[in-house]
Amino acid sequence: MQGEESGQILAGTEGDSFPLMEINTGETEASEQWDYVLVADHRTQRNTRQAHQQQQFLEELKRKGFHYKMIEDHRKVFFGIRADSRIFDLYCTLLMEPEGPATRVQPARPSSVPATTRIRIVNFVLNSKAAAGGTLEDLVKSGVFETRFALHKVRGGPAGRGLEGGTRGRKLSPSVICAQGAEDLKKRWARWRNMFHPQPIDDIRDYFGEKVALYFAWLGWYTYMLVPAALVGLIIFLSGFSLFNASQISKEICEAHDILLCPRGDHSRRYQQLSDTCTFAKLTHLFDNEGTVLFAIFMALWATVFLEIWKRQRARVVLHWDLYGWDEDQEEMALELINCPAYELRPQQHSYLRSTVILMLSLLMICLMIGMAHLLVVYRVLAAALFNSTLLFQEDQVTTAVVVTGALVHYVAILIMTKINKYVALKLCDFEKPRTFSERESKFTIKFFTLQFFAHFSSLVYIAFILGRINGHPGKSVRLAGLWKLEECHLSGCMMDLFLQMAIIMGLKQTLSNCMEYLGPWLAHKYRLMRFKLSRASGDPELRHLQRNYLLNPVNTFSLFDEFMEMMIQYGFTTIFVAAFPLAPLLALFSNLVEIRLDAIKMVRLQRRLVPRKAKDIGTWLQVLETIGVLAVIANGMVIAFTSEFIPRVVYKYHYGPCRQGAQPAVDCLTGYINHSLSVFYTKDFQDPIQIEGSENVTKCRYRDYRNAQDYNLSEQFWVLLAIRLVFLILFEHVALCIKLIAAWFVPDIPQSVENKVLEEKYQTLREKMCSSPKSTEV
Repeated sequence: MQGEESGQILAGTEGDSFPLMEINTGETEASEQWDYVLVADHRTQRNTRQAHQQQQFLEELKRKGFHYKMIEDHRKVFFGIRADSRIFDLYCTLLMEPEGPATRVQPARPSSVPATTRIRIVNFVLNSKAAAGGTLEDLVKSGVFETRFALHKVRGGPAGRGLEGGTRGRKLSPSVICAQGAEDLKKRWARWRNMFHPQPIDDIRDYFGEKVALYFAWLGWYTYMLVPAALVGLIIFLSGFSLFNASQISKEICEAHDILLCPRGDHSRRYQQLSDTCTFAKLTHLFDNEGTVLFAIFMALWATVFLEIWKRQRARVVLHWDLYGWDEDQEEMALELINCPAYELRPQQHSYLRSTVILMLSLLMICLMIGMAHLLVVYRVLAAALFNSTLLFQEDQVTTAVVVTGALVHYVAILIMTKINKYVALKLCDFEKPRTFSERESKFTIKFFTLQFFAHFSSLVYIAFILGRINGHPGKSVRLAGLWKLEECHLSGCMMDLFLQMAIIMGLKQTLSNCMEYLGPWLAHKYRLMRFKLSRASGDPELRHLQRNYLLNPVNTFSLFDEFMEMMIQYGFTTIFVAAFPLAPLLALFSNLVEIRLDAIKMVRLQRRLVPRKAKDIGTWLQVLETIGVLAVIANGMVIAFTSEFIPRVVYKYHYGPCRQGAQPAVDCLTGYINHSLSVFYTKDFQDPIQIEGSENVTKCRYRDYRNAQDYNLSEQFWVLLAIRLVFLILFEHVALCIKLIAAWFVPDIPQSVENKVLEEKYQTLREKMCSSPKSTEV
């Protein structure tokens, strides 16, 4: 050691199969011996109370069969932790489950135990409640330890010494194999140039565990399945270009120079020609056309096929990993017994009082999310008045400016509410007192996603189904606090508002979020390197390797959870309002291609090693995906029925238009639709007609609604349309849900090859037991 650096080795108990005192760092990769590393600041060594707590915790680890080694530099104290082989022998004995195809024989030495298993067991024991009554988390919070982490295995440092030529002709240890796996992941996976290459799922599993591997397997399959959805959505969008100038509705709007629209709000004090909305009418037709219905049904079928085939993919992968019959509850009980042989099983409990309190608090938070949407409504109303009074925008630009800034405000609100929602969901889980960690994770997932769903989609629900429908009519407008007139839909219809909101939010989430997700950890890592001044660190390879891992960005329980949540919200945007934004699958496809490599680079190069977790599926997230699929059918049906112009066009075409008696080749069936869909308002009924520019020469104006010209009550056409909209909604949802159910039935969750393999293994097991039984020889 140099200067202030020193090394102190604390030997384990007598008879341990891992003789620490015999380690030679020149022959063995020194820091490869550690399953886990604890870090403390030098100041804790000078604090008597903290030093005592530290030593007490380490001594308890010793009694449980752990070895540790203290290595110091001039700032930090590192404690390398390694578990004795008897812990893993007990683990294998309790579960009697193979770790993979290559390890069917029960291991006799700790070196044959996979690194992911070692880290998982050691992490569980370290984070369990100690005899003194506290946990490692409590010690970290109180400053006894600064942090803890599992080591990345890096070639070229102490972890990979001799890999280039010194390993030929001799058997490689699992630690060396793990180091090679880490280097393979860096070369084959965690690089931008490999964006279109297949992912090495088995290598990811060997290094990060099954939970992370299943996340990337699911994300890869989701990205692959987005290709057909993106192509169909792009075709639907581009098909509107073929009718860009041929649409009868667009023609009528562009030629309607003699039709004046009533002033739409307080920011607009003049009449506007309908022909001024010509460009927006053509743009709206790009995503509000006859193909929208077919695309919504296609996406309902796509979501079902995507999930059903994923279930089949998962079954193949899990069988390949020999985890088909693995049980999570049994795993957690085994870890509890390893940590404390006197562990008593906690029975399942349910409290109706707790459930009622949690339900009420959850509903309160949901009301808060809905209230946030109402605040956005207030913002849009006040912003319209502000933009008009300050002359920042021209009158015809105010609506667009309000929509764009409203989407930006909504995005910022989402970022803030995400922090609040996570805190509330955690507190609700703590109050519920789940029995195991997996149960707690499942309950937290449901609560957090529910709150996030309302935070992300409440404003979209308002725009799709409420905006412009409760405003009254010209001359008698509904006003906020009696002062400001409520916001109207865009001149070309509410579909344009919904399209813009979806485009802005998805665009921001896919670009800004991805940029921050990469730049944040990268800049944080560079900053930590600059502060620590790694160039002045020790020349000792073992200490240098520990320092490099310490300077990586910390990870926590939510690191993988946050990635899943991000993808669930994106999946919701891709499916729930896809009828209004057919380009959503295309944006999601581009985003996911970046997301896969971005997450890989973060996990391998910028962050400390995630604690491996065993799993055979993606857990509660599968139920979340299925729920989103059902909500998507309902939401898209409502968008087509109530937000788009599809139903009014069809009703006019066959009930009011020139083709109601039969098709006429010389006349377009939608001729006269615009005049039919606009109600008449007489300017003499304005409360203050003098303030409206040009009112002296105008006797009537038009507005989007179905009302009588005499008393401005809702007309017969309105009620006919409402009835047909409701009928269409019921039919659409039933047809789409039936298609989903048929597709789910038609595609089995488990491939026959997997089922046959499992049956064959069960049969062979019974045959072996029968042959080994003494009574079988007597028959």
